[in-house]
Amino acid sequence: MSVTVRITERPERTLRVQAYIPEVIRGLSVTTRQMLRNLFGGKDITTIQYPEVKRRYPERYRGLHRLMHRDDGQVRCVACMCCSTACPANCIHIVAAEHDDNGIEKYPATFVIDELRCIVCGFCVEACPCDAIRMDSGVHVQPFLDRDTAFFDKGELLSRGTASEAVQGGTFKGSSHSHH
Repeated sequence: MSVTVRITERPERTLRVQAYIPEVIRGLSVTTRQMLRNLFGGKDITTIQYPEVKRRYPERYRGLHRLMHRDDGQVRCVACMCCSTACPANCIHIVAAEHDDNGIEKYPATFVIDELRCIVCGFCVEACPCDAIRMDSGVHVQPFLDRDTAFFDKGELLSRGTASEAVQGGTFKGSSHSHH
């Protein structure tokens, strides 16, 4: 098997080629042309006058996190750590505790999300087997002036949550048979 090698000549190394002057001029002409078109034409400019006019978020917009409630008002989270394990940004921190009355089921003694570290991927929502955490609040994350205000604790996350429609124990509301 023979290999064919093709030899090409190097381009001419003049000062004009090395300084990239033609490309710089071409780039500046594109910028200048766009600036003049926006300055004097202004018809195709798509600018939203925020904050007076706000964009409508799509239905699947991932807003701020919220924790869902059970029918009795307690948090649905059973501190299984699936959400914090699935989080690539490592922004969910949970400390588990056991209920005194049954000693079987756990609950989060602390549940904190660092919103500045969150990359809004939604993996925590997908990983949760209890429908305890959601990101469908539709609320845009506000700017933080202090790092300490970016930590959302269990109380704040529960205040945004509502009672979940999912029924624990493998059955669905309105269904006469159980799903295991």
